[in-house]
Amino acid sequence: MDLKKSYFTVIFFLSFLFSLSQSTKVVSVFKPQELFAQDLFTKRGNEFRSANGAPGPKYWQNRADYILKSTIDTISNVLTAKETIQYTNNSPDALSSLWLQLDQDTYREDSRSNFFTAGALRPKGSNKEHTEGFEFKTVAIEYKGKTMKADYIINDTRMQIRLTEDLRSKEKMTIHIQYHYTIPGTFGGRTDYFETKNGKIYEIAQWYPRMCVYDDRQGWDVLPFLGSGEFYCEYGDFDYSVTVPNGIIVAGSGELLNENEVLSAQQRERLVSAKKSDKTVMIRTVNEVNNAAAGNSNMGMKTWHFKMFNTRDVAFGASKAYVWDAAKVNLPGGKKSLAMSVYPIESVGEDGWGRATEYLKKSIEYFSEKWFVYPWPVAVNEAGIAGGMEYPGIVFDGINDKDGELYWVTAHEIGHNWFPMIVGSNERRFAFMDEGFNTFIDIYAADNFNNGEYAPKRDGEYAPGKGNPSDEIIPLLQDEGAPTMMARADMLTEKYRHPLVYFKPALGLVLLREAILGHDRFDYAFKKYIERWAYKHPAPDDFFRTINNEGGEDLSWFWKEWFHNNWQFDAAVQSVSYVNNDYRNGAEITIANMQKMAMPLTIEVVLKDGTKQELKLPIETWMQSAFHTIYLPTTQPLQSVTIDPKAILPDSNRGNNVWKE
Repeated sequence: MDLKKSYFTVIFFLSFLFSLSQSTKVVSVFKPQELFAQDLFTKRGNEFRSANGAPGPKYWQNRADYILKSTIDTISNVLTAKETIQYTNNSPDALSSLWLQLDQDTYREDSRSNFFTAGALRPKGSNKEHTEGFEFKTVAIEYKGKTMKADYIINDTRMQIRLTEDLRSKEKMTIHIQYHYTIPGTFGGRTDYFETKNGKIYEIAQWYPRMCVYDDRQGWDVLPFLGSGEFYCEYGDFDYSVTVPNGIIVAGSGELLNENEVLSAQQRERLVSAKKSDKTVMIRTVNEVNNAAAGNSNMGMKTWHFKMFNTRDVAFGASKAYVWDAAKVNLPGGKKSLAMSVYPIESVGEDGWGRATEYLKKSIEYFSEKWFVYPWPVAVNEAGIAGGMEYPGIVFDGINDKDGELYWVTAHEIGHNWFPMIVGSNERRFAFMDEGFNTFIDIYAADNFNNGEYAPKRDGEYAPGKGNPSDEIIPLLQDEGAPTMMARADMLTEKYRHPLVYFKPALGLVLLREAILGHDRFDYAFKKYIERWAYKHPAPDDFFRTINNEGGEDLSWFWKEWFHNNWQFDAAVQSVSYVNNDYRNGAEITIANMQKMAMPLTIEVVLKDGTKQELKLPIETWMQSAFHTIYLPTTQPLQSVTIDPKAILPDSNRGNNVWKE
């Protein structure tokens, strides 16, 4: 061969390879200055909300105490009530008007929720899908010993009471309301009535005008009730009664005060036994339900009287079709509570609601031991068609749920008693602070229950337990049209609601616990957040600041990439080589961060003889560059290098995570 011709052939070939490698080279879009910019918290801490995430020394919160006396007409399906609200203005401001939430007005034909296309509670159309909402007989205010007719307007799901004299700071005003409304049928969504074999079941929620929250962030928070965005309520004490025909069982938030008047001697004895029993005790059996249905036990009326302290809401179920059982709940410090379930005969069975109280009891015990002690004397699991809705001390779960499905929905809905019933975040604005945080604690509860009988529990795109959760989030991160978790709850279309409200925030907390802070530091900080904001109103920054301060890390980069944005993550093994082409001189491993998100990394190195070494790269690895070279002393060749060997991180391209000899 002609040497000159051969030389130019080699040069041309090498030039071609170089050109090819340059044209196919993937360029990193990572910008350290963007991710680590010191601009996340735009407001300093103040006397109301401290810089460390805790309530400030002058944190204030208004209060609403309620007395409610209601009657259900089971023929016309109308609830009639008298309501007394004692409202305390703890703010430093004088209030010229008061705002109340009228959630039942969402069922009116002219409600704004009918035009909220992405999350409407029901399609606009026939009149049978609507009610007239709240219908008021009287609205009066009592102030400084004088009672007068209220000057009020109603706008969609809000009522404004316009005051002739301001409600000054540290003063109280009493509101008296008489009203009624038609209980929605099966279209009610969260509140309804429906027929069963042995009679109607009523699931009664959002059943009284509730005070809007006046806080230091918004003043009056008067967002209308559209459906997706749920609730934001003040705390107070509730004294409420429900009058229904004889034979109907009422199971409600709080503690039943008049057992002697509404329960039989046998039922009272069984409840005493249940309060001492870790096993489920029947309070009202299938036979007793059937016998009652065949008799005339519905003649006359009975009033069920409940109280609940330091809560933001109350709800109840009512039916003569209820089978009823209960068991003791063991709480830290020797405290006790009572778990009970009410459900129709159609739901009976060990694969169905026969285990509902067990699921409820074990969930409360786990959440109490792990995070914060359940504060109320009773918790109720009620079977109906609301099918997964939560209120303080009571949850409405699916009448047809069985096995794992019933366990998961029970654990999730009672978990809401921590978020947002105890930690009272604003669900209408930041839905991830209740659904996402609650989904997070569900994951570990499922692992804990009965040696993982129904584990793993997740809320990804697919069925729980299918696939890798970190992989399931990737389509969302790649979707340029996706909003962020910081978007108002009602802005999220159904396509994005579950991924952004439930799944992504829960996965974010899992990443914090498993890959960033570790169990000890995360758990300590998360419990501090719950303790600080129990029965108060935290905002996202209060959570972020608490985890930063109590976890001992400036996690602004994580809050920015995961909560404020939907940035992608892609770490790659760019190259592996030996110094001077000799493994005895050590290996150089270059890792690249290809996308806008960064994470601390675990790297597994396998040597030729199968020995494994684990390398840890902290987040500081990426503070100046998208590329990082590790020098590794070696005495033998490398067999493989793998980034994130347990696939914990949401890496959009796992194909470049591995180098093999």
